Amino acid sequence: MRGVWELPGGKNDADEGFLQAAVRELEEETGLKADPTAARLLAFLMDSTHGIPRLTAAVRVTAHTGQPAVTEPQLIHRWEWHEITDLPTLTRPLFTPSAHVINTVWPGLQPGLPPVHRYPVSSAAVPEPAEQAAEAAVLRQRC
Repeated sequence: MRGVWELPGGKNDADEGFLQAAVRELEEETGLKADPTAARLLAFLMDSTHGIPRLTAAVRVTAHTGQPAVTEPQLIHRWEWHEITDLPTLTRPLFTPSAHVINTVWPGLQPGLPPVHRYPVSSAAVPEPAEQAAEAAVLRQRC
């Protein structure tokens, strides 16, 4: 527990792709279930921390089932939904790779982040208008 907010994520296994790893990590960490067909690879993000290179695959899961639950209490204290517009004002910071992933979808939402090299995967990684955050919140409340 680092005292930061973060998105579900982790390392991929040697025999799985980024989409499969994202869906597996989502279920392992939150109990939410998704199909890899509901996941989109948006970009690869490269930065470094303490001189160690780090690669993050920004994957967005567009549909899931279930309610988030703490499945790894030794690592995670709780899961919470936050409105996109509230992220810059959270009392605890976002884990840097999570903030960079969010900035991939909503550029400029998280100002002042450390540098990152962003490699969009396809034209499907077009940033979404902020208005879609409100629509996503309504859909999330229906789950």
